[in-house]
Amino acid sequence: MHRKSSQGVANRPSLELHIPEPAARPGDAAHFGASQLPAAGQTRRPDTLALEADMRDLPFGLIRVLDEDDCAVGPWAPSLTGEQLVRGLRAMMLTRVFDDRLFRAHRQGKTSFYMKSTGEEAIGAAQSMVLGADDMCFPTYRVASWLHARGYPLSEMVNQIFSNEKDPLRGRQLPILFSARDYGFFSLSGNLGTQYGHAVGWAMASAYKNDDKIALAYVGEGTTAEGNFHEALTFASVYHVPCIFCVTNNQWAISSFSGIAGGSETTFAAKALAYGIPGLRVDGNDFLAVWAATEWAAERARSNRGATLIELYTYRVAGHSTSDDPTKYRPADEAEYWPLGDPIKRLKQHLIHLGEWDEERDAALADELDKEVRRAVKEAEAVGTLGKSKPPLSEMFEGVFKEPDWRVLEQRRELGI
Repeated sequence: MHRKSSQGVANRPSLELHIPEPAARPGDAAHFGASQLPAAGQTRRPDTLALEADMRDLPFGLIRVLDEDDCAVGPWAPSLTGEQLVRGLRAMMLTRVFDDRLFRAHRQGKTSFYMKSTGEEAIGAAQSMVLGADDMCFPTYRVASWLHARGYPLSEMVNQIFSNEKDPLRGRQLPILFSARDYGFFSLSGNLGTQYGHAVGWAMASAYKNDDKIALAYVGEGTTAEGNFHEALTFASVYHVPCIFCVTNNQWAISSFSGIAGGSETTFAAKALAYGIPGLRVDGNDFLAVWAATEWAAERARSNRGATLIELYTYRVAGHSTSDDPTKYRPADEAEYWPLGDPIKRLKQHLIHLGEWDEERDAALADELDKEVRRAVKEAEAVGTLGKSKPPLSEMFEGVFKEPDWRVLEQRRELGI
């Protein structure tokens, strides 16, 4: 349509506002036809000390290691032992069993809130195993597999979820917003963009002190549209901060699809180009690919080459949280059409292909993990579930100031605690 503009210029087209739309809505046939998936082993692997200017093609590829025959192929294939792979599989399976059990606990009224990480278990597990014990993860709420890979006590996790008297965070956090310094797991924030700034500051301090510790931070793809994301990357670029930035592109940010954050225009890994840091796009459902990309970025950070941005291309199978019904905004069967499969099944099949695993051992491990989670839940239920047990009220006054403020003392006196 053409019209005469207010300035009198004829034949100027009318402007139209573009509103991104997902490929399918409820009732439509689910498909991922627009996904560009290079074959496993196709994406090149540059030297960790290479110049960023020589690797600007990487944000548009996809690092994949496991092929259709469950073999590890290509230059990114890491040298891992069977023991390491089984440990990774165990952490991933434990995460899924734990999620399923605690999700049911929410439905039974035992906790107020829960978030599952179904389909994303490879991310936290692999990266937890790659980084050192003294490095620091600045997490989101879908990387519980980081803690499971490091042996964090299940009973502590359940007590925190139930907000009971033995909650290790003493009632100061929402359920599943864990904090575990001794396990390299920074206090989780529900406002995801804050993690990037915290990670940059922590990593800058490490470099300033001539230490050797690096940081790793997560956000979802939706958070890349927030100012915190860009501010953090500016600092990281300018000061060559030893930090790994991870964007978990699981296709959906709460109820809005990835296109609202720019995913329909380019890859999220390509956002690194504006800051002069490497951008890697990785199959987030491939444990080996996640391991290899994280190991590469960690080596680069430890060599004073600065930060790397990793887009973890994956899919959120479950709802955003127990407060969300994904069938309201996407096809109910969409997860079945996700082209990169299930991360647990893929690693399991790779281990079987290597002769390191079989169905009998897999079933035995699944049974062992189910019993382990049941025991932890039973122990926590004995302490108390939501509303049946809680930390003492005096906890609200602890850890607020180094030295008690007079107002805090007065408030405690008024409450008689």
